[in-house]
Amino acid sequence: MKRSEINNYIRQAKDFIHKMNFFLPPFAYWGPEDWKDKGQEYDEIKKNNLGWDLTDFGSSDYEKTGLFLFTIRNGNTNIPSCPKTYAEKILIVRPKQFTPYHYHQNKMEDIINRGGSGCLCVQVYNSQGPKVIDKKSPVPVAVDGRNYKVDPGTIIRLKPGESITLFREVFHQFWCDDAVLLLGEVSMVNDDHADNFFLEERGRFPAIIEDEKPLHYLVSDYAAMEK
Repeated sequence: MKRSEINNYIRQAKDFIHKMNFFLPPFAYWGPEDWKDKGQEYDEIKKNNLGWDLTDFGSSDYEKTGLFLFTIRNGNTNIPSCPKTYAEKILIVRPKQFTPYHYHQNKMEDIINRGGSGCLCVQVYNSQGPKVIDKKSPVPVAVDGRNYKVDPGTIIRLKPGESITLFREVFHQFWCDDAVLLLGEVSMVNDDHADNFFLEERGRFPAIIEDEKPLHYLVSDYAAMEK
């Protein structure tokens, strides 16, 4: 993706999040110049990948297969000095934009339709390993306190305010039909480098063509900042 495209999506996201009356932490608004005087007391942001995140999952077609995220808080199981055992994100899903099938081995998560004018569609299957969908066994789900099982391949539609718990090793893909949605994610510690298992070969972070300067750094930019 071009950096200019990413910058534009961030601008749109900030406008949409403001419209939805959701407020981001101060570091959301830091530009590259602001980072220059930030010392070690802010290392948690970089070590735990807090901040802006956007991916086309290697599709080269973000509008069709992609997701916009902002990680508000997160722990890090690899760093003892980061003791948080939980994470929180805000996600933005565009109409007909798919987040492809994947599951997590370590993370259990709740996905919440925080707002917009449409439904979030979540399709679920059990897994038989990282690359194999189980098309026979019922899938355990929890929707706003209701624990039950659904047939494999069931699409669960969530209205604004509704949520679903996605258990470990349950394949899921999600999308919205006809409206931009603001989603929340509340989960155990999130590790996007080691705990995303896609049904098809996918890239988690975008390859970026630097055609202009970053408006804000993405979490995938932090490693380069350390060099």
